[in-house]
Parts: sequence; C-alpha cells; structure tokens
Amino acid sequence: MQKQSTPLLSLIAIAFLLLTGCGKDDAPPAPAKTKTELISQGSWKFQSANSSLLGDISANPLLACYVDNVMTFTSNGNGSISEGTVSCSTALPSSFTWAFQTSETMLHLNFTLFTGGSPDFTINSLTETNLVLSQQVTQAPYPTQTITVTFKH
Repeated sequence: MQKQSTPLLSLIAIAFLLLTGCGKDDAPPAPAKTKTELISQGSWKFQSANSSLLGDISANPLLACYVDNVMTFTSNGNGSISEGTVSCSTALPSSFTWAFQTSETMLHLNFTLFTGGSPDFTINSLTETNLVLSQQVTQAPYPTQTITVTFKH
C-alpha cells in the first residue's frame, strides 16, 4: 500500500509547488508621484479655457497668444515659457519661478499670467496628463469671473 501512495503523494506535492510557486510576484505598488514630480515630468500645452460667465472661451481671440505656448516646470522651482508663433502684446517671461502653497492646493507663479488675474492659481487637478488651474479674473467690461484653464502633456 505504501508503494501506491508514494507516487500519489509525489504528484500532490509537485502540483502544490507548481500552483504556489508560479504565482505573480506580489511586489508592492509603486508609490504615488508627488505633485512636484507630476508638474515637472514634462512640458504643458494649453488644452482649454472656461469662464464662469461665458462658458468655453478656448477660441477667444484674446487667448490666441497663450494657446500655442509651452510651459515647463522644473522640480527646483524654476520654469520656462516657450512662446508660440502668436505673441502677447505684453510679453510673457521666458523664465519664471513657481511654488506650491496652502498644502499644495495652490500654485504661485512670480508673474501674472492673465490680465486682471493674480499670480496665484487654485489647483483643481494635477495628474500624469492634465493640469487644471483656476483663478478669479477681473477684466472690464465683465464682472469678476472664475477662469479655469486646462493644460495637457
């Protein structure tokens, strides 16, 4: 009886080893990227702009000088803007400094991006592919409105 159970036990042992030894490695997931890593991992290009008063303003001629620009943030708090073919009447700086504020919920630039705005933006979203910022802007003849701008990689 022992000779018959030895091959059976061997098969069970081999099957057990194969089933438990061939599983995927349970490597821990990669840690989530920090906001600094997300914002500085590549260049950002304009995707869209919306006004709380006017809706989609992406095609507004006043934004034509912004939509072809490329912004790059570096992890050391510096950044650059490459002007596209359409330049703004008030030139944007080619280099700037930036910092997160208020527990990384605000983005501070050392210049004002939009006329009637401020150097501080609320970070609505920051992911691997999208950066969504908003701020209050006052431009005559309109009342103060919230402008939300989306950038993409």
